[in-house]
Amino acid sequence: MHPVSLLLIGLAMSTDAFAAAVGKGAAMGTPRFRDALRVGLIFGLIESVTPVIGWWLGRSALPWVEAFDHWIAFALLVLLGGHMIHSGLRPSPADDNEGRHHGFWTLAATGFATSIDALAVGVGLALLDVNIAVMAAVIGLCTLVMVTTGVMLGRVLGAMAGRRAAILGGVILIVIGMTIVYEHAVVRAA
Repeated sequence: MHPVSLLLIGLAMSTDAFAAAVGKGAAMGTPRFRDALRVGLIFGLIESVTPVIGWWLGRSALPWVEAFDHWIAFALLVLLGGHMIHSGLRPSPADDNEGRHHGFWTLAATGFATSIDALAVGVGLALLDVNIAVMAAVIGLCTLVMVTTGVMLGRVLGAMAGRRAAILGGVILIVIGMTIVYEHAVVRAA
């Protein structure tokens, strides 16, 4: 596969994670670069592993993964988004979100939810002559950069949105989930 194609796939696979990272950065209040890099590393690692899992599944169970991947992503994103919206609406002290850092498991669950499309791409790559290790590395590095940038952009949005910034992140996750289902329906109809 041509290097430009590899890069474009890597960027495309990281856009959902970027959008979620903007919401996470907003919900974190004032994340430092170290915090953004931590989120980027978690998302990047997960995003690089899922196409390999998809590639492996593609070798053994292509019809099963294609049939349900969009619903799994939708359910995870809506649940996580709903939780973030609920947290943003819940009464709390004025400084509740200031300096708030999300735990590893929350970040990992969000990273997994936004990487379901990379899992599906991995399934498709199983049918092509692609070095899955190189593709996974490109996707992971693109996601690392995009998510780290997204968290830092979310910091700016968080300063403007105040302590209710978690609502923004929740809405973004739900919209991503709905987009995945919509895109799947359009692709099926075409």
